[in-house]
Formats: sequence, C-alpha cells, structure tokens
Amino acid sequence: MSNTDFPLLFVLTFLMSVHKISNTMDTIDTTQILKDGETIVSSDGTFELGFFSPKSSTNRYVGMWYKKITVMTVVWVANREVPLTNTSGVLKVIEPGLIVLQNDNNGVIIWSSNTSQPVKTPVAKLLDSGNLVVKDANDDDPENFLWESFNYPTDTIFSGMKFGWNFKTGQEVYLSSWKSDDDPSSGDFNYHFDPTGYPQHVLKKGSVVQFKSGPWNGLRYSGAPNLRYNPIYKYGVILNKNEAYFSFELLNSSIISRFTLSECGVGQRMTWINRTQEWAVYITAPTDNCDIYGLCGAFGSCNIANSPVCGCLDRFQPKDPEGWENADWSKGCGRRTPLNCQKGDVFFKYSDIKLPDTQYSRFNKSMTLNECKVACLRNCACTAYSSLDISTGGSGCLLWFGDLVNIKELDEEGQDIYIRMASSELELKDRKREVLEVSLSLSIGMVLIGLCLMLFLWKRTKRNHMLRKGGRLVDNFMNRKNDEIHNEGIQLPLFDLNTLTKATDNFSIDNKLGEGGFGPVYKGLLEEGQEIALKRLSRNSRQGLDEFKNEVICIAKLQHRNIVKLLGCCIQREENMVVYEYMSNRSLDLILFDPMQSTELDWPKRFHIIIGIARGLMYLHQDSCLRVIHRDLKASNILLDSDMSPKISDFGMARSFEGNDTGANTSRVVGTYGYMSPEYVIDGLFSVKSDVFSFGVMVLEIVTGKRNRGFSHRDHHHNLLGHAWMLYKEGRSLELVDACLSISGYWSDVLRSIHVGLLCVQQCPQDRPSMSSVVLMFGNEGALPQAKQPGFFAGRDLVTAKNSTSTNAACSINQVTITLLEAR
Repeated sequence: MSNTDFPLLFVLTFLMSVHKISNTMDTIDTTQILKDGETIVSSDGTFELGFFSPKSSTNRYVGMWYKKITVMTVVWVANREVPLTNTSGVLKVIEPGLIVLQNDNNGVIIWSSNTSQPVKTPVAKLLDSGNLVVKDANDDDPENFLWESFNYPTDTIFSGMKFGWNFKTGQEVYLSSWKSDDDPSSGDFNYHFDPTGYPQHVLKKGSVVQFKSGPWNGLRYSGAPNLRYNPIYKYGVILNKNEAYFSFELLNSSIISRFTLSECGVGQRMTWINRTQEWAVYITAPTDNCDIYGLCGAFGSCNIANSPVCGCLDRFQPKDPEGWENADWSKGCGRRTPLNCQKGDVFFKYSDIKLPDTQYSRFNKSMTLNECKVACLRNCACTAYSSLDISTGGSGCLLWFGDLVNIKELDEEGQDIYIRMASSELELKDRKREVLEVSLSLSIGMVLIGLCLMLFLWKRTKRNHMLRKGGRLVDNFMNRKNDEIHNEGIQLPLFDLNTLTKATDNFSIDNKLGEGGFGPVYKGLLEEGQEIALKRLSRNSRQGLDEFKNEVICIAKLQHRNIVKLLGCCIQREENMVVYEYMSNRSLDLILFDPMQSTELDWPKRFHIIIGIARGLMYLHQDSCLRVIHRDLKASNILLDSDMSPKISDFGMARSFEGNDTGANTSRVVGTYGYMSPEYVIDGLFSVKSDVFSFGVMVLEIVTGKRNRGFSHRDHHHNLLGHAWMLYKEGRSLELVDACLSISGYWSDVLRSIHVGLLCVQQCPQDRPSMSSVVLMFGNEGALPQAKQPGFFAGRDLVTAKNSTSTNAACSINQVTITLLEAR
C-alpha cells in the first residue's frame, strides 16, 4: 500500500464512524447520526431510543421505550405530530445545541428541539431516568441542560419528572393522550396539574373538564383515597413562587412503574409484572361515575353506592325537582334556608367527603382552623372552609367562594368541610332537640317500662302461634311450587339447601357477585368441581314468588347457546333459589361501562356480542317451543362466558305465548329506564318489538361504551338515542364510536351496527324490524332502509294519553329491575 493511500483510508474511516451508532451508546454528538434501525440505550439498560412504527401503522417516529421488557411500550415520541412516511429519517445533534430529525433524502427537518443557548460541544444523552437531554459534553449540572424531554412529555409521567408549572419560564408540563394505538399524535384528552386556587389534577377532553382530583391535602389528593404511601414509589407536591408541580420517585430501581394517560381519557398507574410478563394497573383516575366532573351540580354530592348516585347535601334541596327525578342533576341544589350575612350565618360540618373544586378558592398555610372560620365568617362571599394540610393532624386554611361543585362521598379517607348556612338552621336544629329531649323525658317514666313489658308478652305469644302455622304454610308452598314446576313437564334438578350453603361458603359476602331486583347473586362451587351462579330470592325483594316460578318454568324450556343455562332450583324452608351455569366474565355492563375494563372489548369482541344477543333474541321470539318476550333486556342481564360469548339471563319478567301471539297489554309495567320502548312505558303495550327496542339501545351502548340513561352532551340535552339520531342525519355516525375503540378495517361493520341499532329503536313498533330480519341485516352487505326518528322524545302527556291502561309505571334509575305488584 502506498503512502498516498493512508489519508484516503483515514477519511473513509472517519466518515463511517459519523454514520454508525453503537447500540451500547447513550450519547449522540455532532460527529454522529442515528439512522432508522439504530438505537441508543441508557447506561443502565432501562430505556432505548430509536425509530418505531406503532402497531399496524407504516409511519415512522422517533420514540423511547423500555428495553428490558417484552411488550414494547413507547413512553415518549419526538415527532408525534409530523411522522416520517419512510425509513430515510436521521437524528443528529447540530450546533449551537439542537437535536434535529431530518429526512435524509431531501434534507427537510421534520422535528427539532427549541434550544436557544449555545454551547461549544453539544451532545444529546439518554439518561437512566428516561430523560433525553441536550447539554454541554463537559457539564452534567441539570440546571444547565439546554433542553430535556421531561419538559415535553407525551402521555407518560416518569419518575423524577416535574409535572406542573415553572412560573419563571411560564412553561407547563402536561400529558396529552395518543389519538389511537396506531397514531401517537395528540388525542382528545389532556391531563394537567392546575395550581389555580389550590393544586389539583384536571382531566380535559378538548376544553371540557372531565375530572378533577380534588385539592392536595398534604397526604394525597382529596378525591384519591387509594393514593397512599406504598413500597413502590413516593410522591408529593411542591408549591412556591417559582414553581408548582407534582412528582413521584421510584423507591426500587428494579421496579418499572409509570403513570400514563390512555387514548380514552383514563389516567393509569401501571407496574410491570415479571412473572406474568404484562402491565398491571395499580391505580386509576377517574375511578367511577362519581368522578365525572360536576355530575351532581352545585351543592350536590355523589355516592356510587346510592341509587341514584346524586343527592343533595343535608339542609339543601334540588333547584329543579322535576329534572332531579329524571336524573338530570345539572342544576344542582340550593340551601333550603337562604343565607342572611347581615343577621349572622353559621357553619355546619360535613364529614367524609372529597373536597370541592378549588378553582375559586384561597389559602393560608399559617392559619389555624378557628382563624380560618373567623376569616370566612367575616367575608359574606366565603362559602366554606377546611383544613389545608391534614398530614400533621390539620393545619392551614382553605377558603371557598361561590358554589361548591364536585363533591363526592367517601366511605373512608374523606375530609371535613364547614359550609356556610343560615343561623336559623341552627336555631331550628336546637328547637327540635329541645322538643325531643322534653318528650322523651316525660314519656320515659310513664310509658316505656309498661310498653316494653306488653310488647314482650305479645311478641312471645305471636311468635309461638306463627311458628306452628308458618311451618305448615312453608311446607304447603314447597309442595305447590314443586307440583307446578313438574306439571309443566319440566324435569328440573332440585338442589338441597345444605349443598348450596356449602357451595357458597354459607352465602359469604366474598362470594357475592352482585344484586338485582330478585335478590343477591352468589358464586358457588359444587363438590364435583362445577362452578355455579346462584340467585337467592331476598325476603325484601321487589320481585315475588310469581317471578321466581316464572323464571324457573320459562328458562328451563329454553336451550340455546346464547341463553344462560339453568341447572336447577332450590325450594326449601323459606329459601327460593335459582342455580345457573357460572359466567366467568360476569355481566356486560360491568365491563362495557368501566373505563378500565372496556379496553378489553375491541371491536371484533363487541360485534361478536351484538350478533350473539341478536341470535338469542331470535330464538326466543320465533324458534323456541314458546314465543318468549323478555321485557327486561339490558346490559346487566347479558352475561359473558370465558370467550366473551353473550348469554341472555334473568327471565323473571318474561312472558311466554303459544301459537301466533306476539304481544299483550298489561297494567303492570316493569323494566329499566333507558331500555323500555315508548308504547310499553306509556300504554302498557308490550310485544316482541319491545324487546327489539331494548336490543337497539344495547347495540348503541356497545358501540359507544356509554349508557343511554344518564348520557350527556355539551351541545344538547338528548340521551344517547337522540345523539345517535342527530349524527346519523348529518352523516357523522362514526363520531359515536367509543374513544377507546380502534375500528381500523371495521368501519362498514360499525356503521351497519349503528344503522341497525337506530332501526330497532324507531318510535313506531311497526317500523322496527323483527329479530330474524336483524340477524339477516348483520349477515349480509345489502342496503338498509332509512331509519326514522327514535322513540326518545318525552313529549307525550301521560295523563291524557289515549287508550292507556297503565295505571302505574315502575322504572329503575339504577339499572335494577323494579316490579310493581297490584291487587287483583
């Protein structure tokens, strides 16, 4: 080799080194570029940065993910709004200190950092924390970083990140969801740390507030009782004149945990489980319907255990009683006695609640609670006060001004708040107490002893008489019911009470699956290993013995893959129980309307459920030995087996017909608001078309992931059916689809499902298709008839309705069937 070859060899070697990035490196300098297919890795091997394509997309992005786990989980994206359409992208560092993503084919810059301060030797380094920083090669002081990805997150908060505001620079660090699994661009939802008034987390869909966490109380956010100190991470809030932010720090570097905002607007603390090789949900926000911002209006309180969930605070009453009865709580509540600041007001203590929205609040860290009370009392605009920090037993002062919104009742970990009330409320309370005390004092000496003695003697006599008589009545009832069941030609196994008691561990609360109008439902395990679901008629049940008999006789004759299988019943002593096959995924509503679990229902599963329900109904209406009208079809009465196959259940309200009868008239209306057809609610007319209406409602609920009843939209007051109808008329039906749902490749099925759903909920029963027609509609690609207006407008006067024979209509607001029994 000649001497002239050495310079050329050196230049070629140098150029090759510029284009090559080792997978073991964590830094890019100005002499290097990162090509598509190459990566850099943090020094501890936790994070990796390079080019990727999300799921089925062919677009290319620069992003960061966990290197050590098997499921690729992208936690940061650089060019989320401007993807590359090919693999020609290169990432490099240029002077005076910028990271740029460039299309190598044409030199166009796709994305860059916004560094303004120049340095001599800029480098980009991927830190062990997951923070991609631009800095001087010789300066590791975080205060001198030129740029860092922690200030520009996508949908994930990392350990050590400051989630909030830097008041000196005016910069906010917040999360925005991906648009979909295939598209990391900014989606509909944003998650903020809001220091306005006093710090709280805020979830928005566009500009509309969806959720507020309640204020920081020194231990946690007021509305996040599950946020507790734990062995995985520590957390806290910093609030001063320069910055306000929330952050967390992992306590064990071997644990992989992150907080992320899903594309359907759910904040999730996720932890990686090595044993199962999957992400586990540690905590979520929001958690239930009571976390919907402003659901119960001003001075309304939400309790997820109540039905309905909204109620007025004590000493408050609904501003719109009629709307309140119809589950429209938007106007909230008002004091039953108006305030009179000049004559003097008082404060009433309300305990165990999530503190209200603090947007219009003030605080003082040094005040005592008594000083806080005085300050609020002196200001007529002050509505309520509370302790600011409960971490040390209670300190500081938090004052509210204006209406109190976003109150939620908590069973534990709730806080105390003192709300301004008219002084007459206290006087009224004191007068009632005095009257009660005097009355009790006078009565206790003269009446109580004699009354107790008489009551004891009467009860003992009555009890002995009823025991003798009751034994005969129960025996007679058992024999009669058994005879009636067998007279129907049904060979149904009768379970022994002791067997079922043992199978359910004496009806243990741990085995309770839920409760409906019939009574509680338990999971059980028979001695031979078969799992069962057991419905136990409650003594206080709104459904009676006729419904019990009806369900047993009706469902025992039905055999279909989409009808729940009856295994037997128990009629023994005072117990009346129905035994079914156990459905491992329980009921559709528990998954469909849960923000977390609904993500398990992708479109193929939802479509499979729709088709299964349709086939089950077609069997009931025309293929079974008797024509059966269910009369209480709803999401909670659709059970799902291990394969997510649907099975129609709960036939206590069903009616069966022989021959060609397809309907009847009743003076006892039963069902659930939101699912019942107009002609049934108003006139007591039910038919197979009543079931078709209920099916149509469920189809739209399955597509949207939202309940028909309780649905709200900022642009109108219609329920889900009305909203679907408006979008259908405007050719925008796809806007109905659940935000969590990816429908790429399934648009035609989705649009057909919405169209069929609207055909099923048309106002006139004659316009609705039969279930056999519905099954055909789903099974072919033929044109569908235009849908007419659905039966969702409440414009009819029930008092003057013609031909109405319905004297009462019992409907459920809480999705539980109600039965109205009338004397005959």
